[in-house]
Amino acid sequence: MVRRPNDPEHSRFASLVLLLVALFSCLLVYAVVSTLLNPTVNPQDSSFESLESVAGIDFGEKKGECCRGIENLELWGAAVKWGSDFKFNSSVECCQACKAMCSGNDGPCLCDTWVFCGNKDACGSRFGECWLKKQKDTLSPDRQEAGQTVSWASGIVFGKGEGIVEMETEYGTLHIKLFPDCAPYSVTYILELLTLRHCAGCQIYRAESRGQSWDPQGNHIKDASYGPPFALIQGILEAQGTPFKKIPMEACPTIRRGSVAWIGSGPEFFISLANHEEWKNSYTIFGSVLSEDMEIAEKIAQLPTKSDVWNNINVSVLQRPIPLVMRRMKKSLGDVNTNMKSE
Repeated sequence: MVRRPNDPEHSRFASLVLLLVALFSCLLVYAVVSTLLNPTVNPQDSSFESLESVAGIDFGEKKGECCRGIENLELWGAAVKWGSDFKFNSSVECCQACKAMCSGNDGPCLCDTWVFCGNKDACGSRFGECWLKKQKDTLSPDRQEAGQTVSWASGIVFGKGEGIVEMETEYGTLHIKLFPDCAPYSVTYILELLTLRHCAGCQIYRAESRGQSWDPQGNHIKDASYGPPFALIQGILEAQGTPFKKIPMEACPTIRRGSVAWIGSGPEFFISLANHEEWKNSYTIFGSVLSEDMEIAEKIAQLPTKSDVWNNINVSVLQRPIPLVMRRMKKSLGDVNTNMKSE
């Protein structure tokens, strides 16, 4: 239901054939859903790479909780738990130990970074070491080293009121809570955007209301269709002049009202105005718009549009695209409601 406007129709069938060849039978259901819903079927955009990578990713889910990091990365920072005396069998346990120190409501997290050595051959006697650290600036984490020779995996944890960025539009500013524990690669890209002076080319170009299919809370109305309209606003987050590297598929929660997700491997994205359980885990959710800002997204969805057809799907394209600027949040918002529901 969320597609790029320039996808050739014939590539959908070619993509399906390649997916059936490349993926194991356990990924067949996922491949079919992705082919039907995702716009990642352009033969030039190597969309199959992100789907095939799912087979090799340990999502680290435990009772529905996201707890992932980035392999071959060592983040620096002041140690709050020394790994030489603090060991686990998996990076998930290390991540959860950091989260346990970031569950209070009375100030910043005591731990916002975990670093784990999980390769037995490369780590040797350091295998299982879990270093819990504290960054000076979680939106600009301190890297020690990265690359294939690095045996560490690292992740970031944002507490309440932390890890919130601003997506500024002429109709208001959308505050987005990032999910580094669900989508660490995606969040890394967003943090890189924050370092740029501008985001020329970043914009929202499609807007579709909830129509008669979803209520104001985003719940699907019984016996109603699932679109069109599809209850979303869609755009692109790619700064002109800055090379974009495709983001691997990362999935944890299903699409909820306020979810911010990539279309395929990015840089196209959408903000959902409704709960889309029917889309399962077909999209990488890397953040969620704060509930108090959803009225801005709703306002954009009501702007003048023109009809178009993308891969035989009727869509509504904004008559005038809306430029975006990504910024760091100027101050903490404290406890926030991110509309996220873990599965």
